[in-house]
Amino acid sequence: MPPRSKGWRFLALAGVALFIAACAGFMVFRLGQSLGLQALLIGVIAAILPVPVLVACFLWLDRYEPEPLKYLMFCFAWGAFVATAASLTVNEFAAGRFADWGLPAALTGVLVAPFIEELTKALGPILLLVFRRREWSGITDGLVYCGLSAVGFAMVENILYLGGYGYAAGADRYGPATGTQQVIAIFIVRILLFGFAHPLFTSMTGMGLGVAARTADRRVRVLAPVGGLLLAMMLHGTWNLLPTLTQATGETVIMLYGFLGLMVPVFFGMVGLAVWLRAWEGRLTERTLPDYVRAGWLTPPEVAALSSLGRRHAARSWARRVAGDAGLRAMRGYQFSATRLALLRDGTLRGLDRKPADQERSAREERELLDAISAYRSFFVGRDPQAPVGVWDGSRYHLRFPDGTQRSLDAPDEPVVPIPVVLAPAPPAPPIGYAPPGWPGLRPASPWTPGQS
Repeated sequence: MPPRSKGWRFLALAGVALFIAACAGFMVFRLGQSLGLQALLIGVIAAILPVPVLVACFLWLDRYEPEPLKYLMFCFAWGAFVATAASLTVNEFAAGRFADWGLPAALTGVLVAPFIEELTKALGPILLLVFRRREWSGITDGLVYCGLSAVGFAMVENILYLGGYGYAAGADRYGPATGTQQVIAIFIVRILLFGFAHPLFTSMTGMGLGVAARTADRRVRVLAPVGGLLLAMMLHGTWNLLPTLTQATGETVIMLYGFLGLMVPVFFGMVGLAVWLRAWEGRLTERTLPDYVRAGWLTPPEVAALSSLGRRHAARSWARRVAGDAGLRAMRGYQFSATRLALLRDGTLRGLDRKPADQERSAREERELLDAISAYRSFFVGRDPQAPVGVWDGSRYHLRFPDGTQRSLDAPDEPVVPIPVVLAPAPPAPPIGYAPPGWPGLRPASPWTPGQS
């Protein structure tokens, strides 16, 4: 990129970092001012405890094609500091207006908080989608980005509840022991029982953003995020309405029925959907990479070895056995590049790149990924003494056995072992944007001749 573009990019990144840091400083000041140092420290310690578990759950969803760490950190920091700072300011303002109008302060949690909190939590991932759309591979990425933003938001919000409504309120009235007991009680109810609430609400927006990222229809790109955001707001508002109705009527069954009849089914439904989407991302390689098999860039066993996490783990174990730690690292890089290639191919078939500049960029990225796959493969190909030497020409295997005989074999119906064959040499690289008929961006390999290895 031109130096000027890099300069503007650096300034934009610096501006975002300073903005998040300013919001973090604002939240530390406000919480410290309202809670006191001791209650703030206790709230921070208690609120951080569930964060590694929740973050690990979302990273588990993202194992096929892990997102860059900087984007994950951005979403978490955005939810923790920017979303909380904006929500706290708006909620306090709305509570003051309701008090002036003689309305219950509890209405803030039902009429205002769901809308401002879901909007601000989603704004970080939305900015990421607008400026880094190519980093979105689908709904799974939407769940991860929005989920981490919600985890960050919930962490800071829990500091207020655990430190303020828990320790500070109990210690001021009855002493530190009572404050500690209230912290434990709030931790059990708010985190152990209802800790999934914020990630669950914002996951609705994540689904909408994920759909928008993988469609070429402009209407869907707008309507899907809006629909997901509205669904998140309604679900959040309903959740906040349950304790308000319970307190107003004295009927605890309202909270019980709302929790068991609404939130629990929605939660397990989202978990099931997330697990299915995770498996779908693995199966994407089976649907798109066969084009590269026919072009001679990949072999059928390589595609089969990418289709599940179990097979990927087996391939990494095999690479370590035949090529040591270097082979293991190469296999990991190979698997990541192959998954990126499948996503890129899927995006091309969906028509995501409409502008000529985007099409050229995709063609260039495709060639870079193919070159990277070939480079990674060189670390472990031909190193297994238990496998025959062979070449894949795009349609058949040509194997040479230890006794010197050569045989041509068809690919098995369900290949699951990464046979370390050498691919037939490809012709010189075509110009950017070249696309043989029917296979945009692909180049068929040259035919194999006897004696190659």
